[in-house]
Amino acid sequence: MNVHTTHTPLPVAGFAHPGKNIAALGIEPGMIIADFGSGSGAYVLAIARALSGSGRVYAIDVQKDLLRRIHTEAHKHGLDKVVELLWGDLEVAGGSKLADGKLDLVLVSNLLFQVPDKSAILREAYRVVKPTGRLAVIDWSESFGGMGPQREDVVSKDTAITLARKNGFDLTREFPAGAHHYGLLLHPVATIVVKQMTS
Repeated sequence: MNVHTTHTPLPVAGFAHPGKNIAALGIEPGMIIADFGSGSGAYVLAIARALSGSGRVYAIDVQKDLLRRIHTEAHKHGLDKVVELLWGDLEVAGGSKLADGKLDLVLVSNLLFQVPDKSAILREAYRVVKPTGRLAVIDWSESFGGMGPQREDVVSKDTAITLARKNGFDLTREFPAGAHHYGLLLHPVATIVVKQMTS
């Protein structure tokens, strides 16, 4: 997985408001959730708090040092019971290491702009989400003067919706996700037929 970085030492959470964004997703105790590309864990910790001790949030990232940081923070805040760390390359089929149709919600936040194979991320989300589950996409709506992704790496809201539709999801609703971000809540709509190559 090739990962781009933002051009700022400032935490992205200051722009995207994880606590407010999580509140908009209707998370309830007992839900099973994954944060794809969990990064430093701001969303993982907010989700864990919303689960109120019942359920599970999987923090999935390719960077082991970030997973260690999440582990430390979850332990410090008494959230170990609901937080599980998984190292995985989400651009590889099965990279989340989760079972098919297991999750109530997959969160993809500030990840699409970082990965070359955006569809692979959405295919993996489709694979692991329940038929009644949801996908939440939060990403940068602009470069914001070099504090977010480079302009050419920004994935517009319309592009994200198109990519999601090509990978089995449709838009349920948009939600405010911060001054420089958009938020999309999507649901699975169809079975994706994978074409097999014949030799």
